[in-house]
Amino acid sequence: MLLSKGCEYGLAGAMYLASIPQKGYVPIRAISEHLDISYPFLTKVLQQLNEAGLLTSMRGPNGGVALSQAPERLTLKEIVIAIDGPELFTECVLGLPGCGHEKPCPLHDQWGEVRDHLDGLFGGLSLAEAVGREADIMEGLDFPCRGRRASPGR
Repeated sequence: MLLSKGCEYGLAGAMYLASIPQKGYVPIRAISEHLDISYPFLTKVLQQLNEAGLLTSMRGPNGGVALSQAPERLTLKEIVIAIDGPELFTECVLGLPGCGHEKPCPLHDQWGEVRDHLDGLFGGLSLAEAVGREADIMEGLDFPCRGRRASPGR
């Protein structure tokens, strides 16, 4: 896939936070157990989202992470950029330096269309919308969604 494993985990963690009814801090260990993601790796990924201002964190016995704003206001694109950088939406798919309108790579025109579509897709989809998709799609991805909310400790 075009996204790093860390980005996939960051999206999963953020979607989990957006899906739970409790809006306080959720322990990272609870998120890692629910999503079956390595705790140390998820901690590093969520730290990137915290540094980008998309999450807030609190240390201590009641600590954890929380979304920094309502899930309706956070887009999937913001999460991708915070973890993988903006290259998916701006750079040559082959990674060739100098690729552009003047000196296009063999996939330049086709990738430009795909890149623009991905930019619109990720930029136009909020966390709330992603979590609110039809239950059968989300259950196939093992995310809690409409009518099937999970507790943060699950």
